[in-house]
Amino acid sequence: MTDAPTGIDGSGTARARCVLAPNPSPMTLDGTNTWVIAEPGSTAVLVVDPGPSGEGHLRRVLSVASAGDRRVAQIVLTHGHPDHAAGAARFAELSGAPVGALDPALRLGSDGIAAGSVITAAGCAVRVVGTPGHSADSLSLLLEADGALLTGDTVLGRGTTVIAGDGSLGDYLRTLDELRSLADAAALRVLLPGHGPLLDDPAGVLDYYIAHRRERLDQVRAALAAGARTPAEIVEIVYADTDPAVRGAAEWSVRAQLDYLNSV
Repeated sequence: MTDAPTGIDGSGTARARCVLAPNPSPMTLDGTNTWVIAEPGSTAVLVVDPGPSGEGHLRRVLSVASAGDRRVAQIVLTHGHPDHAAGAARFAELSGAPVGALDPALRLGSDGIAAGSVITAAGCAVRVVGTPGHSADSLSLLLEADGALLTGDTVLGRGTTVIAGDGSLGDYLRTLDELRSLADAAALRVLLPGHGPLLDDPAGVLDYYIAHRRERLDQVRAALAAGARTPAEIVEIVYADTDPAVRGAAEWSVRAQLDYLNSV
C-alpha cells in the first residue's frame, strides 16, 4: 500500500474532473477515481463512481460537485464493486441525486441505464457503453465532446485489470475489441480510468491490452502442457513475478482463463 494518494486528483478534461478517494492498495492503485462531469457553465453535474463509503471523501466530492451553486443531478456507477459503489447510497442522501447503474439492485430513485443510453444531466451528452468482462455489470461512459472514455475497471491507468469472480474473459476479449474500434470511430483522445492516471493514447493502450490477454492465454496453455493443473499451480508459473499481495486476484484471472479455454 502506498503511503498517500498520488494519483490524478484534480486532473481530467474540460468537462471531467477527478476526485481521488483515499483508499490506495495493491488492487486500487492510488485509490478510486471519482469523476465529476459538467459542461462548462452548467448548473448541474454528473458524478461517476462515488467510491468507498468514507464520509470525508463523499463530502469532498459533494463540495467539488456543488461549487459555484451547481447541483448533482445524477450519480452513475461503472459497476458494483465496493471500491466504486459502496458510497453511492450515502452520496445520494447527501446530494439528493438518483443513482443509475446497469444492475437494478444498485439503482436508487432512477429508472436505470443501459448500453446505448445517453445521459444529458450534466449539460453535455454522455453515452453509456456496455463493457462486460471485468464484471458482468461493467460499463464505460463516452464523453464525446472531450474525446474521452471513462473506463471504470475495464482499463486501468497502470497495469492491467483482473477478471473478477463475477466477470468473464470471453466477454472481456469482445469488449476490448469493441473499445479498440470505438477508439478509432469516436477519435478518442484520452481514457479516464477508475484507478490510476489518465491515458492519452487510447488506441495504443487498447492494442497493448488485447496483445497482453492473448499472451497470457498462450502462457496458461503452456503451463497446462507442462503439467500444471490448479489455478494456484498456474499462477506460480505464469505470474511468478507478481506481487504476493495480488496473487489472489491472479487466481481469479486464471480461473477465468481456464473457463474460456474450456469453452472454445
